[in-house]
Amino acid sequence: MKTNPAYITELIQFVNRSPFPMHLPFRLVSIEPDRARIELEIAASHLQPFGMVHGGVIATLIDTATFWAAFLNLPQEYGLVNVDLKLNYLRSPDSGKLFALGRCLKNGRTLSYAEASVTDAQGTLLAHGTSTLMVMPGKGLDIGVPKFLD
Repeated sequence: MKTNPAYITELIQFVNRSPFPMHLPFRLVSIEPDRARIELEIAASHLQPFGMVHGGVIATLIDTATFWAAFLNLPQEYGLVNVDLKLNYLRSPDSGKLFALGRCLKNGRTLSYAEASVTDAQGTLLAHGTSTLMVMPGKGLDIGVPKFLD
């Protein structure tokens, strides 16, 4: 089945209006089957006492990018929950924009496996991580638009 473009548009708006993305803030900028892109403009509130972006911010970007990369492959009535997140911090950013690109490597009936890379505006790799996600029947998002076209 083909993903409904209207669903993608509504999903991006729904995610970006949700409390946590607005709080941090970060944005889901694109999503397609097996891929998702997240952006965050570094603010003072993202820095730890040594002036670098807190590791939790980077972990959130990886967690979010892997989740949404796996999400579109599921039936409409299914959701996901992260059961493990592994990451490596490679460089410490302190300003600018961060980009997280998630890729779903394996979709299964009960588990999905995805990876994400976080880069800066120059494309420098800052962190890389993987996530195992458990499929949750009955936990899909009802955003008023069908996920798939017939």
